Amino acid sequence: MSTPTHRPDTRVIHEAEGHPSFAHPLTTPIYETTTFLFPDAASLADFQQAKNDLLIYSRYGNPTVMSAEAKLAVLENAEAALVFGSGMAAVSTTVMALVSAGDELLCSGAIYGNTMAFFKHLERFGVTVRFLTLDETRDPSPVITPKAKLLWFESPINPTLRCIDIRQVADVCRARGVTTVIDSTFASPVNQQPLSLGVDVVMHSATKYLNGHSDVTAGAVAGAQAVIDRIRPMRRLLGTIIDPQPAFLLARSMKTVDVRVAKHNATAMAVAEWLSRDGRVSEVLYPGLPSHPDHAIAAAQMRGFGGMVTFDLGGSYERAARLFDRLSVVKRAASLGGVESLCSLPVLTSQYGWSDADLVRAGVTRGMVRLSIGLEDPQDLIADLDQALS
Repeated sequence: MSTPTHRPDTRVIHEAEGHPSFAHPLTTPIYETTTFLFPDAASLADFQQAKNDLLIYSRYGNPTVMSAEAKLAVLENAEAALVFGSGMAAVSTTVMALVSAGDELLCSGAIYGNTMAFFKHLERFGVTVRFLTLDETRDPSPVITPKAKLLWFESPINPTLRCIDIRQVADVCRARGVTTVIDSTFASPVNQQPLSLGVDVVMHSATKYLNGHSDVTAGAVAGAQAVIDRIRPMRRLLGTIIDPQPAFLLARSMKTVDVRVAKHNATAMAVAEWLSRDGRVSEVLYPGLPSHPDHAIAAAQMRGFGGMVTFDLGGSYERAARLFDRLSVVKRAASLGGVESLCSLPVLTSQYGWSDADLVRAGVTRGMVRLSIGLEDPQDLIADLDQALS
């Protein structure tokens, strides 16, 4: 019997020929290519005039990245989304696309430390940055000037988990022509939908809950097509797009974000309730607790209260450091949103190097401990915290 010279299911397809008719992958493949082919000069000319949707170069766009962006847009009920190589890449690219020299950027004084540090650098380029108190962030109408173009805020806020009435901020800013951007990393799209509350752009450090496995660094923004189209050219110029391989992993993770976040929510509530009954702890900050100062706000705009729990040991750094050193099940590490529970001390991580005035404005003490609750059994985590508090 002669050996067939051609078998359709094993033939090698040249890149220029596209996908074989029998290949229908369940997951989007990793398009690990820098450049894309054009059949002729006319198609390239049409591409440059935006008359077709072909691709030219992976810094501009890549099918694997676009697949992750489509998933994020669905999660956020957004018209469009962009994915970046890190959360800070998303922050810097978005702000540089939306403000110019002479503009004023309004920012909550209680935000992620590196975001604050980047905003302070913007003053070198002629952008005025004003850091707001919590009350000013809640109602920015008195501080909005004709030069104000953008207001940036978080909810829940890192690491105090204070919450802002998102709709109120969005309504005030929209009436005054100010674009709003919320860092919704701590909530995730599962627990909070800021775009439906009127915000213009929602930003995530996708390294955290969107990826959820502590193996990808990424950032993301989502919003209306018009505002995303303003950010996209800046991403192209700065080269802050994510690589296809981590984009593939991010897209994989977003398929399970609902079930993961539900577990984070439930376990974090159990841990927070236990901590709130322990006399060795001076304060527990978790939006799901009725004792939280913004519990009513969180309950009105969140579907779950998240996996982050912060507690204070009487403002004592020494006590916080001793607890940190004694933990066993909970791992000592920065970041959040992964399978493993992590502990960090804000004054050594997100708020490291801040002045006492900055700490007071952010509501952070030197005795605060921040927990990112993972997917372990809640009783194992409680037992570990109990022995560490001893």
